[in-house]
Amino acid sequence: MGRRVFVTGYGLLSSIGDDAESTLSSLLAGQSGIGQVKNVKTLLDRYPFGEISLTAKELMAKAGLDFASFYSRPFLLGLNAAQEAIRMAGVEEHLPTMGFVSSTTAAGMDLVEYCYGKLCEGDSSLAPLVDTMDCSDACNRIATMLGIRNFVTNISTACASSTNAIILGARLIRAGMVDRMLVGGMDSLVRFSINGFNALEIISPTGCHPFDNNRDGVTVAEGAAFLVLEAEEVVGERRVYGEIKGYANANSAFHQTASSPNGEGALKVMQASLRSAGLQPSEIDYINAHGTGTRNNDISEGRAMVACFGENLPPFSSTKGYTGHALAAAGAIEVIISLFTINNGVIFPNLRFETPMEELPITPVTALTKKEVRHVMSNSFGFGGADASLIISKV
Repeated sequence: MGRRVFVTGYGLLSSIGDDAESTLSSLLAGQSGIGQVKNVKTLLDRYPFGEISLTAKELMAKAGLDFASFYSRPFLLGLNAAQEAIRMAGVEEHLPTMGFVSSTTAAGMDLVEYCYGKLCEGDSSLAPLVDTMDCSDACNRIATMLGIRNFVTNISTACASSTNAIILGARLIRAGMVDRMLVGGMDSLVRFSINGFNALEIISPTGCHPFDNNRDGVTVAEGAAFLVLEAEEVVGERRVYGEIKGYANANSAFHQTASSPNGEGALKVMQASLRSAGLQPSEIDYINAHGTGTRNNDISEGRAMVACFGENLPPFSSTKGYTGHALAAAGAIEVIISLFTINNGVIFPNLRFETPMEELPITPVTALTKKEVRHVMSNSFGFGGADASLIISKV
């Protein structure tokens, strides 16, 4: 099995909070961050989105940066989340020897879209900003700014990206290749992503309500989340917030954007993550479901959960009703929410749920619930059949 992997710090920005503490407060208060978009110019602003309130200038100030127009929004979001995680873990002196696995889907598309507009006006002076479109751009910038010089890489596996970043970091620690890892992901709201989901006709006009019979689509959002993972023997007396107990990823290869109707890929990774953790299905106390609110995803994931757990399906909910779907960052955000669940003994509800699905009458948690939670399964399923499942446990 290798070395145990502990979480010693985390940081995040989402539509419900500019840091971990404010995000937890919003969750406890039942406050959703889904609403009208302000910082992105789009013809689809009739739809609600999950937007972070901070502007680029405010994000720069928060990160301690001087103003510069060439910082992409994902980089700024990611840097702030990474700085919070490092401060919380108290690992500043170990940064040069740490590893770093980041993730994104749209990369610096916000700057590329701005550059494209200028090019259409005949101004080519900003053409070098196209380089920010490289998915590794923000990753390399963050690593350089933090002084991480050991193992640095970026993952882009759609909506399972940051979950896979956590899995890779945990594997490297278990294998003895590195003692400490900074892992997670980031994405910002851009027209590229918004228009893509609109072309698929899966954006919710009302705000996503996962697992509901009348669900009408996903709520596209932005966010960033990073965790510090450390091998048990190097943690010392510092606080531990949870353990990465088990994990699995696979590719179902069913369809470019759709999950299989019966959720074969989802079932495979859930079962494999249980084996990796050495746990029985009955030992899982809560599932933080991927739960995007689309017709396809929720029935596919629901059937997979029932196949995995049978009649003893544990309490489950999707927290995307709070944050929206932050794409590459979603998995890491939800792992941190799972840590909140473990450390606060509370399960956060599936917002806006009213009617069970006709095809599968399962009901998520619908009210803030006090419960001792030792083991959480957190699922992430992305386009292209990218499936991943993590088990986070109390220490």
